[in-house]
Amino acid sequence: MLHNRGERMHNSIEEAMTIIERGVADLIPRTDLHKKLTRSIERDEPLRIKLGIDPSAPHLTLGHSVPLRKMRDFQRLGHTAVLVVGDFTRLIGDPSGKTSTRPRMSAEQIKQNLATYETQVFKILDPHLTEIRYNSEWLSPLTFADVIEIASKYTVARMLERNDFAQRFAANNPISILEFLYPLAQAYDSVVIRADVELGGTDQKFNLLIGRDIQSAYGQEPQVILTVPLLIGIDGMHSMSQSRGNYIGINEAPGEIFGKVMSIPDELMESYFTYLTDLPYQEVISLHPRQRKQRLAFTLVEMYHGHVAAQRAQEEFDRIFAQRKWPTEVTQVKLDRRLLDEQGMIWVVNLLMATGLIASHSEARRLIDQQGVTINNERITSVDLSIQFTPPLFIKVGKRSFVELI
Repeated sequence: MLHNRGERMHNSIEEAMTIIERGVADLIPRTDLHKKLTRSIERDEPLRIKLGIDPSAPHLTLGHSVPLRKMRDFQRLGHTAVLVVGDFTRLIGDPSGKTSTRPRMSAEQIKQNLATYETQVFKILDPHLTEIRYNSEWLSPLTFADVIEIASKYTVARMLERNDFAQRFAANNPISILEFLYPLAQAYDSVVIRADVELGGTDQKFNLLIGRDIQSAYGQEPQVILTVPLLIGIDGMHSMSQSRGNYIGINEAPGEIFGKVMSIPDELMESYFTYLTDLPYQEVISLHPRQRKQRLAFTLVEMYHGHVAAQRAQEEFDRIFAQRKWPTEVTQVKLDRRLLDEQGMIWVVNLLMATGLIASHSEARRLIDQQGVTINNERITSVDLSIQFTPPLFIKVGKRSFVELI
């Protein structure tokens, strides 16, 4: 019987390792994770899986969902997710991958960004197996003597092994002492919550390794670190980022998610299926690229908004792009008549500004030059046009923005 139990336990651990390692970039060290999983089963004690969230923007993107989904894999194996919201460390600013000192955020900005985090997170994680902790809970009360004690456990030489620090040091670019405190504070988070595993993007690898060292210095068993690749944004060039505008938000409207997914380059589809869904890419590889992309768009909208919303988003997308019809619902905007001249004419650039879809004259000119504007289904090709305002005017800007001007 003991032999059979041991064999079953071995099989379950190997199955767990297969699930955990899917789509992973780094697992350091793998043998330690195997040991921790074995002990967890023997003692019937869940592992504590840590993921830090930086509240630098109010919305979580599909890029954030990659480590969150990996954390969900651990939850499905019975382990505890510990989400550490860096409300205190964001006051410092994570220097990872930066070529200059990152601007600090105010406490008020951080508070505003945190307002919707839990709702978004629990679209992925099981709330019953999740602890949400704010690191201000333990970092704010630290005295200067406490900070000195933490700082004494790591060297400047080791800190300068990090690529971004090393490059800035070699280029004689400033590195503030404050920036050295960020990875130490993140590492101390692991000490406080007694993390068994810490997840993060590949850009966080150095910080996560410091966590292992600091845990050892405090007499704890070092955490295993697990990194996932950074998701490339819809531009197909840079990692997904709200500041770059190449993102898809978890909380975005179904139609917006569907449309953005349909716009991604074909070469991103395999990574999006692998990191963002439970669908094996092999199941869809035989489909035409457009059908494959529709399957991806439908799946993602269904995950975050439900089946009915996914059906409606697909129908609306087909209506606009396949049938060349207008959306079933179009925002109405009332034009201020003072913008018209005596003949009821208005410069096309001012007309676009009046829709609220365009932020500046230069943006309006650029979109017209790129033939990205139609009025009453006629493409606008010149920025010098004046338009006779005979309401309603149906204006399309870009691929997915529509306004009825009245």
